Amino acid sequence: MPAGVGDAVGVEYVSRVPRPPLDGLIDDLYYLEGAPPYARLTLPPAPSALLIVNLGAPFRIRAGTDIETVEYADGCVVTMRTRALEFGYPLWTRSVGVHVKPWGLAPFLPMPAAELCDRPVTIEQVWGRPAIAELRDRLATADGPHEMLALLEEELMRRLCETAGLGLVRHTSSVIAATSGAVAIGDLRVSAGVSSTHLAQRFKELIGVTPKRLARTYRFTATVFSIDPAGPIDWGDLAGRAGYFDQAHFGHEFRAFTGLTPTRYVEVRQRFLREHPGHVLDGWPLPAD
Repeated sequence: MPAGVGDAVGVEYVSRVPRPPLDGLIDDLYYLEGAPPYARLTLPPAPSALLIVNLGAPFRIRAGTDIETVEYADGCVVTMRTRALEFGYPLWTRSVGVHVKPWGLAPFLPMPAAELCDRPVTIEQVWGRPAIAELRDRLATADGPHEMLALLEEELMRRLCETAGLGLVRHTSSVIAATSGAVAIGDLRVSAGVSSTHLAQRFKELIGVTPKRLARTYRFTATVFSIDPAGPIDWGDLAGRAGYFDQAHFGHEFRAFTGLTPTRYVEVRQRFLREHPGHVLDGWPLPAD
């Protein structure tokens, strides 16, 4: 996401790309403050991870329909997901965060990413209470969003660690991303000169999912982002061009990733566009209520 500033429907949003070497791990740093468009938003799986430092009232996350909602006061760390998350926002929210590439959290985690897959944790559980308390105090007293993003970037630079296997995982993931998931995983293993088992282990350690799952997520996300909810959609043609076996296969993937049928997804997107045109949060998040 490019650097930018957005202000729509009572929400202030400021983002920018970090400096090297963080730009190889992170898409952008952002500041968000205001009234969310809906009390609850669903975030379907995507080839990305997320770190949020919360500076306002607690928010709540439910990671799957069979899991209870959990409150997050200091913020959260979310590795790449295989299931949708439901975010429950307070009436007014304020936070700084990081949109992270699939492999980008690994250098900042004290545990394998697989341990956090579909299990969001508080930042305190990752960095410890004293560290996050100090960071939140510094952010809360900073002189505006740009200084806050600079402070967060400094903290990430300070915590950046050497990570075994990161080069392999980053390169292989970049190839998957460049092809929107349309690449044979066996070919990637051969070109990397490692076994399938080794590649899968490294991916699970650093991303939380296998190369095959990452490719599947890239393909689905690219397909969904190609949909114009305001125009006519030929679902069969869309599924074929994306490489799905048939429209039924595509529909199954849609329900697995979003919990919705394709037509219901478009209805929900149209609702968002109708009720909050031009909102900075339009796109992947979906109304959950």
